[in-house]
Amino acid sequence: MASLQAFNFLTSSSSSSKQIHAAISVPKLPAIRLAAPKLQPQISSQELKTRGGFMDTISKDVNKTQLVGESSSVSMAALQQLHAILEAVADRVEMHKNIGEQRDSWNTLLLNSINMMTLTATAMAGVAAATGCGSGVSPMGLNLASTVMFLSATGMLVLMNKIQPSQLVEEQRNATRLFKLLENQIKTLVAVGSPSQVDVNDAMEKVLALDKAYPLPLLGVMLEKFPENLQPAVWWPRNKAKRFNGEMKSNNGWTKELEMDMREVVEVIKRKDSEEYERLGNKALKINKVLAKSGPLLTAFAALAMGCSNGPWAATMAAVAGALASAVNTLEHGGQVGMVFEMYRNNAGFFKLVQESIESTLDESDVERRENGELFEMKVALQLGRSLSELRDLAKNSRYSRVGGVPIDEFASKLF
Repeated sequence: MASLQAFNFLTSSSSSSKQIHAAISVPKLPAIRLAAPKLQPQISSQELKTRGGFMDTISKDVNKTQLVGESSSVSMAALQQLHAILEAVADRVEMHKNIGEQRDSWNTLLLNSINMMTLTATAMAGVAAATGCGSGVSPMGLNLASTVMFLSATGMLVLMNKIQPSQLVEEQRNATRLFKLLENQIKTLVAVGSPSQVDVNDAMEKVLALDKAYPLPLLGVMLEKFPENLQPAVWWPRNKAKRFNGEMKSNNGWTKELEMDMREVVEVIKRKDSEEYERLGNKALKINKVLAKSGPLLTAFAALAMGCSNGPWAATMAAVAGALASAVNTLEHGGQVGMVFEMYRNNAGFFKLVQESIESTLDESDVERRENGELFEMKVALQLGRSLSELRDLAKNSRYSRVGGVPIDEFASKLF
């Protein structure tokens, strides 16, 4: 039994040693042959065209990207310029508002001062006339003081009538309103639109046109206060429209009927509104001219009567002339006749603006470049204080009146 166990132990030991020897033996690696790389086959012309087209597509995409970048940079530059214009417009609003308040104070202070001087000199003339009637007292002091005050009132009246403070105030009011309107338009363009250099140039032209229509300085560039005839105020840049002689296209909200209605509205504005306000403006201008000449002439006559004669009749005439001068001055500047004339001038300018806006839009040769017809009709209706149906009825009545030969009695505007 012992010999059998020893034999088994030796047998197992030899087999395990064989297994260990087999496990740690390293097999021979096969020989590796390094072959030279084969040359690629020649590229066919069709493949070259394909690759060339791919490169062309890449170059086109790059060009498009560059164009988009350039357009965005142009839009950004236009946006910055519009912001600069917006700041200038806001500053002009404050300037015209402040100067308008100052000139309103001028009108009140000058009116009160001249009336007080005129009435005081008139009272002195009356006292001098009463004192000199059979009393044997020479009112030399009263005559001298009254003459000086009448002369001072004459000089101040000439200056006041020259600058017409009430008319200047109305100019500043209109300038403030129009600059605020332009400010809102630029804000809307910046907020909802993609501004371009054309928009920048248009905004600049509008600002300069307003500066020219309502100048701030008094010396050199002040508007003529006593022109020969009323000329409508122009505060917008003139448009150069293109004539359209072809057939009307029914697109962009425009139809032949809408175009005919707009032309009829223009005719009504010409024959009724513009003509009426020019007539009223010319009347106000004539009244203002008469009053502006009468006041200084009356005070100058009173000063002459008090200075060149010591009799009671001369003093009485001076007192009467001074009272009339005070009444004329109050009617002219207290009644603000110059402001009324300026109001009519601006109203005539407003109708001229509506008329030119419609005509320039209709004369545009490319209908697609016009403003949308429905939007334009709504704007015109709002400017005239009418609804769309009322605006169309106005055009219809104007058309019927022209066919029947009976002039229309209705005005285009219902606002003023």
